[in-house]
Amino acid sequence: MQDEQQQERQPGRRTLLGAAALGAGAAVVAGAGAAGAASPENRRAASASSGGHELPVPTVIAHRGTSGYRPEHTLGSYQLALDMGADVIEQDLVPTKDGHLVCRHENDITATTDVSEHPEFAGRRTTKSVDGSSITGWFTEDFTLAELKTLRAKERIPGNRQHNTLYNGRWEVPTFVEVLEWAERKGRERGRPVWLHVETKHPTYFRKLGLGLEEPLAKLLRRYGRHKHNSAVFLQSFEPSSIQRLDRLVDSRLVVLLSKASSRPWDFVEAGDPRTVADLVKPEGLEWIAGFAQGIGPDLGLVIPRDSTGHLGTPTTLVRDAHAAGLILHPYTMRNENTFLPADFRRGSDPNAYGDAFGAFKKYFETGIDGIFSDNCDTALLARDDFRRS
Repeated sequence: MQDEQQQERQPGRRTLLGAAALGAGAAVVAGAGAAGAASPENRRAASASSGGHELPVPTVIAHRGTSGYRPEHTLGSYQLALDMGADVIEQDLVPTKDGHLVCRHENDITATTDVSEHPEFAGRRTTKSVDGSSITGWFTEDFTLAELKTLRAKERIPGNRQHNTLYNGRWEVPTFVEVLEWAERKGRERGRPVWLHVETKHPTYFRKLGLGLEEPLAKLLRRYGRHKHNSAVFLQSFEPSSIQRLDRLVDSRLVVLLSKASSRPWDFVEAGDPRTVADLVKPEGLEWIAGFAQGIGPDLGLVIPRDSTGHLGTPTTLVRDAHAAGLILHPYTMRNENTFLPADFRRGSDPNAYGDAFGAFKKYFETGIDGIFSDNCDTALLARDDFRRS
């Protein structure tokens, strides 16, 4: 398998220089620099095409499908995103007890399935420490796939999206194999590929349980022909070491997700690496990321911070600096509801009513970002049309 992988790797593929072999819990190598970061022109050309089909810029990424309208990470949510015209559709991956990859935002499925209504699983409720947080609930790693398939998905935040509860119980928890097969089928029907944006969730945590995510993910990508440098897929993670590991396994486009500036990736915490996200968004941090990835997925607050009242401030230099390092930017997440919008764009007193999402999209697009995650991809697509005409 190793020889086969090496033969298929593309010449000139950027890899992490000087990295030690990434064993379980391996440290991220802080001293490795970028190996030939691409120019902005090459960055866009290399990152936006698959089989001759170009992604529009800014790219609209359906966050967990159409989670503003359907329970997240269901085939119904993914299909609606495709029907609405989203450019890319996101999946988050967690494993089952028997090693299957399934699509859930978290391994804690208490809020996203009807597991609490199944008396046969009452004894599975437990408390665990996941990435330093104590969580009580039901977890995918304690269920076989067959057991998980007896559950049904439901709306995660019904207080904000009561209308989504209409669809509770309609769909199963999908496996990543089912999503890949759906994407292949829809791609044939459309005559162009269905783009996916795939996240490894809590990879260090799962590797310690003997349920490493990267190897089975790479195996599936290879099986379905999505392991190449021009495949219609982005692979993403909040843990740089997961992206480094994937860089060794496949040639797919890789994206490092970045949370709040003061936070530290959990693999950094485990490895004793003192760097924070604030360090990674500096030019030297971005050059380091560019040594093994093609993009970053920053929190929108890293692009335009909010002040103490929740209003947007002055844009940072992150877009310029990331582009200078040859990285694309796919920040997250735009939602239509007042409660999620910057204070500048909230309208009325109902936190769950829609605000001026179009105004907020315009502000973010003006920074030069390459794409954006949205729970409401129809709104994002209209906002992009407006921006192009302005």
